[in-house]
This record gives sequence, C-alpha cells and structure tokens, in this order.
Amino acid sequence: MLAVVDYGAGNLRSVVHALSHLGVESLRIVKQPHELKGATRIILPGVGAFGAGMEKLREQRLIQPIKDAVCLGIPYLGICLGMQFLFETSDEMGEHAGFGLLPGRVTRFPERPGLKVPHMGWNALNVTRASPLVEALEAGQYAYFVHSYYCIPTNPDDVLITVDYGAPFCAGVAHENIYGVQFHPEKSQRAGLRLLANFLAMTESLEAAV
Repeated sequence: MLAVVDYGAGNLRSVVHALSHLGVESLRIVKQPHELKGATRIILPGVGAFGAGMEKLREQRLIQPIKDAVCLGIPYLGICLGMQFLFETSDEMGEHAGFGLLPGRVTRFPERPGLKVPHMGWNALNVTRASPLVEALEAGQYAYFVHSYYCIPTNPDDVLITVDYGAPFCAGVAHENIYGVQFHPEKSQRAGLRLLANFLAMTESLEAAV
C-alpha cells in the first residue's frame, strides 16, 4: 500500500492525480499515525514554510511514525518540502529541526544579481550518479521548481541530482531507501512522471521480494 502523507500543506491533489495516471490502485491518504499501518512505501509532498510544516506533522503525531517506518526500510520519497524535512535543520524563519534522517541543513538562496528568490520555473536536471529513481531520465531534462530554500547535504554521496541556479545546488537525494526531490514531479510532465514511475516500479519490486 502506498501512503501519501497529508498534513494540510502539500500539493496533494496534483500528486494523487499523477499517481492515478500511472495506474496506482492501492493508495491511502494518511492524516493520522494509525493510517500508516501496512504502508509499504511513503510519499510526502509539501509546499510552504519548513517550521509550519513540521509543526503540523507534530500536531498530527506523524513525525516519529514516519521516521520509524523509514528506519525499518520502507521506501520514502519526499517532494519539495518533503525532501527538506529529511535533513537535520532549516533556518527558514528561525531555526527548526527536521527528521534528521540525512545529515545536513536547509538554507535560503543567497542574493545574486539577476536571480530571483523564490526560484520558480523550469530548470535542467543534472543526474550525478546512477540510481533506480532516475533510470531512463534523459540528460538535461527539465523539471518545475518553486522554492526559496535549498538543501545542503553533509555527505556528498547523498546527492543524486543537481541544478544550476547561479551556482549548483542539490535538487535530489538518494540514500538506501530514502529519496527526495526539490522539484515537483507532479508538475514536471514527462520527466516527472518518469521519476514517479521509477519510484513505483522500484518499490513494487521490493514488495514482491518480501
């Protein structure tokens, strides 16, 4: 069963529509801890501010159950803010703790001449290494971004995708069963659907092996 976490601030409708387009049948919208029971894969989409998002997850008592599931090996895909939550801290509107599942931090884009913050629009993806998540993604394919803050992983081996916005930044991560993308695959047309399909295919094969 695929669990899609709903904490009231994610781009849920578009994500569910994309998953339905890909033929997902066993899908559950999760708002409470007990609804994660039986999940064999988790997608956490997100938009908005880091601190507010973490507070909402805390109010719904979902933080520890999500972390426990990931630590048990259940595949996790974080989208936009759902990727940022993976890290230890964010300095968005104060200092806020994240899941701490990956070492690193989240910070605001620096001001650079000619570059607007938030970073909004289409950018070419640079895949830095092989992973089932990015299989068959063509070099330089474009994805859609909307964000003012970006992730700085402590371990460079966790970086899967980079994007150049004045300077290269981490736009995707992969570490064992943990995956995250800063862009919105549900809004990224062909490239986004390919990435979601890869996550589904990868996790379906893991389910079959259990």
